Amino acid sequence: MTLLFKTNNSHQLLSSTAMVMCSSFCPKLPSHFGARPFSSFPSRQPFPLCFKAFSAQASSAPLKGDGSSIRVGFLGMGIMGSPMAQNLIKAGCDVTVWNRTKSKCDPLISLGAQYKPSPEEVAAACDVTFAMLADPESALEVACGKHGAASGLGPGKGYVDVSTVDGDTSKLINGHVKATEASFLEAPVSGSKKPAEDGQLIFLTAGDKSLYETVAPYLDIMGKSRFYLGDVGNGAAMKLVVNMIMGSMMATFSEGLLLGEKVGLDPNVLVEVVSQGAISAPMYSLKGPSMIKSAYPTAFPLKHQQKDLRLALALAESVSQPTPIAAAANELYKVAKSHGLSDSDFSAVIEALKAKLQS
Repeated sequence: MTLLFKTNNSHQLLSSTAMVMCSSFCPKLPSHFGARPFSSFPSRQPFPLCFKAFSAQASSAPLKGDGSSIRVGFLGMGIMGSPMAQNLIKAGCDVTVWNRTKSKCDPLISLGAQYKPSPEEVAAACDVTFAMLADPESALEVACGKHGAASGLGPGKGYVDVSTVDGDTSKLINGHVKATEASFLEAPVSGSKKPAEDGQLIFLTAGDKSLYETVAPYLDIMGKSRFYLGDVGNGAAMKLVVNMIMGSMMATFSEGLLLGEKVGLDPNVLVEVVSQGAISAPMYSLKGPSMIKSAYPTAFPLKHQQKDLRLALALAESVSQPTPIAAAANELYKVAKSHGLSDSDFSAVIEALKAKLQS
């Protein structure tokens, strides 16, 4: 693992192994472990950045100054929200949950969570409330609608939206939350079902810095790293750019698998070659074997990938940035949705290409 450190004059990259060796055996880094500045980095970041690496398993529930437990709310028990909330409960946090379909809360209740019948009641009962919803419309309704979380917020409380939404939606929720004199943090995550289960998510946060520092222990329980990106909207933008890249990568990978098969290459060998080369990405080795078998167990629903591409394209248009590759990928995901694959894993986009071959 490598860690990025910021000094007054430059960014420096050090091997974590070298750091351990140096701290254990010598007062000064040997020359071959010398830090090298990234000359291509600007001397000043466009927004503040904070990164922390840690072991999620070592994290535990934080306490208030008086020694009592901080009450944590969690809204949305879907494919991501449920395992995230479970990790909080297993770490000893005092968690209250809500979901439109109450039965999805039952596994959490069996682990010790409390239940409230509305987002408003969860927010009213808790010090900090997290929300993981499927799309901007749901995030806005749960936060600001009738009996929404904002109705239960007030001074001293915090609302953390970990949903993937556009910047405008995040800013709108921020406005409603701030009107109650509560604090707001957007914190969309990079990672899908398995990282959520394993507490290995990456949090892309922006908003109230004090709330960020307050909820950092909870982010550490649910994730492997966290970034603070400044003003509300930056977290949403970062997540959309990341998912735009991911969606385009999967579409291109699908093309490669089908082309390889068409010219007689063993697709399993192709996946192995790709996984060992410069373009290696965990996504290829994880998804490739199932894609070869035309199996798409859902870790990240295809409909959500297409939604994120749509939002990313709108973001690009708002700043007049051409994104022809992402636009082409988006059309493939739309075709896949039209073939009834919305709830399949986003790797099912390969079926859209198969359909084109047969047409």
